[in-house]
Amino acid sequence: MVELRVRMDCEGCERKVRNSLENMKGVKSLEVDRKQFKVTVTGYVEANKVLKRVRRKTGKKAEMWPYKPYNLVYYPYAAQVYDKKAPAGYVRNVEPTFPNPQRSDQEQYTSAFSDDNPNACSIM
Repeated sequence: MVELRVRMDCEGCERKVRNSLENMKGVKSLEVDRKQFKVTVTGYVEANKVLKRVRRKTGKKAEMWPYKPYNLVYYPYAAQVYDKKAPAGYVRNVEPTFPNPQRSDQEQYTSAFSDDNPNACSIM
């Protein structure tokens, strides 16, 4: 299964995309959702070939589907993940990186109390 994001404004654009992919070898089914700019191709096809064919035949900018369902993401409102342009129920398909707060606290406490430096303790 290959999912693409293709900008489609009207029925003519949708028809162009549909016609370019229907006759492709290995395509079993094709779903076009113009509202979400999503094209789903099911069958025995390679993703790169489908992407190149849409770009070449329609002249439209196409990319692999960059979103994943909202409920499959641990932190859906993180800066890297949340996208206002994403369709309803979807967020950007990236793994956010967060600093580990426990590790940074440990390093601060170990340097505050040092046997080597008696002036390092700020509590006394």
